[in-house]
Amino acid sequence: MIHETAIIESGAKLGHNVEVGPYAIIHRNVVIEDDCKIGSYCELGIETSLGDGSPLIIAKNSNIRSRSTFYESSSFGENLVTGHSVIVRENTKAGKSLQIGSMSDIQGDCSFGDHTRMQSNVFVGKMSQIGSFVWLFPYVILTNDPTPPSNDLIGVTIEDFAAIAAASVILPGVKVGAHSLVAAHACVTKDVPSGAVVGGTPAKIIAETKDIHLRNDPSQSAYPWTQHFHRGYPDDIVKSWKNQFTK
Repeated sequence: MIHETAIIESGAKLGHNVEVGPYAIIHRNVVIEDDCKIGSYCELGIETSLGDGSPLIIAKNSNIRSRSTFYESSSFGENLVTGHSVIVRENTKAGKSLQIGSMSDIQGDCSFGDHTRMQSNVFVGKMSQIGSFVWLFPYVILTNDPTPPSNDLIGVTIEDFAAIAAASVILPGVKVGAHSLVAAHACVTKDVPSGAVVGGTPAKIIAETKDIHLRNDPSQSAYPWTQHFHRGYPDDIVKSWKNQFTK
């Protein structure tokens, strides 16, 4: 299961049924649990003085695709899935079933809840705090420096079930509330209330999510999106969502 060209340094800990592809490098300070797949040309566990010396931990049933790079001192829950050429810096902590799209960049000192999904080319600045069931669509940028360049970093907070549409920019220190929607190409300079829809530059409140309906079925509310979108989520979670909306 380990390709003959892969490099596994002494000290690295690999579980059962781990696949490591051609020319991948697994450094010494790495723990990879059972049934994980590491693609070709990946590099995991790069040493850095910015970490706390703890290992990079990849929990079971994870799939890291080719040319992805992870630094040490981070941990990821089970069922992590990445696209290709992902970069994840140190001190990143994530729950289970995080999805990271191709070419996305997580700059470290970040946290993620469970079942959050990032599509391609997302940039997550240092100190970002992202909840569970969050959607970050392509080219979203989460910033952290109010007076660039400086060392005065303030991370963005994205609460549970929020959706940030394509090419939006969230400025330092902004909190995006639960179940809210940031429209495509928005520049968000102020906190977004829970359940609000914001759009424009600078972003302003333009609606509440409960007032938006599906384009292909105007009789059905589009939000909360959990009432109609279930693809890829575990059966027990989908069942709980369905029960919530049938009461």
